Amino acid sequence: MFRIDHLGIAVRSVAAAKGIYEKLGLSVSPEQVVEAEQVRLVMVPVGESRLELLEPTSEQSAIAKFIAKRGEGLHHVSLRVPDLSAAVARLKKDGVRLVSDEIKIGAGGHRYVFVHPSSAGGVLLELVESNENKK
Repeated sequence: MFRIDHLGIAVRSVAAAKGIYEKLGLSVSPEQVVEAEQVRLVMVPVGESRLELLEPTSEQSAIAKFIAKRGEGLHHVSLRVPDLSAAVARLKKDGVRLVSDEIKIGAGGHRYVFVHPSSAGGVLLELVESNENKK
């Protein structure tokens, strides 16, 4: 089943940014660092979806470059897909531009790939594999 997995939000400081969500009474996950992406992050569950607060750990990270160019704010929309490999193969066959042809492993061990904004109406679209059918 396809659904919104999370909204990725670029922030200068996870510690500062998570405060508003805690004040609203939402739970915030413990911080994680994803070395490959050079980010520190927390997840904030909201209904069936989540907000992902992303802080750069290096000036060379994509998040640092995004903040330098555009400021803090919405970075990407993530859709959960039932079969990521099949979705990527279908998109490639149809000429959709991906940020990387390689499926990567992210926070929590989920598999993901990004669709380039030029192929997604100006939005950086992340596809993550659903674990619902992997039991």
